[in-house]
Amino acid sequence: MGMSVIISAATAQDAEQILKLQYLCFQSEAELYGNYRIDPLVQTLDSVRAEIATNLVFVARLGDEVVGSVRGSTDQDGTGQIARLCVHPRLQGHGLGARLLRAAESGLVDERSATRFRLHTGHRSEGNLRLYQRAGYAPVGNETGRDGVRLILLEKDVTAPAYVASA
Repeated sequence: MGMSVIISAATAQDAEQILKLQYLCFQSEAELYGNYRIDPLVQTLDSVRAEIATNLVFVARLGDEVVGSVRGSTDQDGTGQIARLCVHPRLQGHGLGARLLRAAESGLVDERSATRFRLHTGHRSEGNLRLYQRAGYAPVGNETGRDGVRLILLEKDVTAPAYVASA
C-alpha cells in the first residue's frame, strides 16, 4: 500500500464521502440494535454540510479517500461534544479511531476552548466503550436517543490522560 492515513479538517467537498462512510460504518451498529433508523443512517447530506460549516469535523484520508470521520462542537458551558466517530471497516483495529478522537479533542480545546469532553455510544457497543474508556472517558449516565437506542454517556476532563493502559 505505502500510503499514510492523514487526519485533517473536513471541507465542504468531503460531505458526500463522509455521509457514505458513515452509512457504511453504522450498519453494524444498526444490526446490533435491530434498528436501521438510527440517527447516523438517516442523516441527510445537507445536514452533514451544515455540520462541516459550523462544527469541527475531521477526516482521515488514505490518498483521496475519506476512511474515517469525527465531529466536535461545544455547548454553552464549554463542554466539547464529540460525535459520529467512524472508521472504514477495513481499517478498524489499527488505532485510527483513537487518532481521530485525539484530533477532535485537540481541536475542541484549541479552537473552542473546551474544558471537558462528552460523548455517547450505544449500551451494546462494547468495542466503542473499550475505546472510549482507554482514552480516559468514564460513564456518567445514560439516556434514550431519539432513535430509541439506549445510550451510555461518557465524559472526561481536558486534563485527563489521553490514553489509559488497560488492565
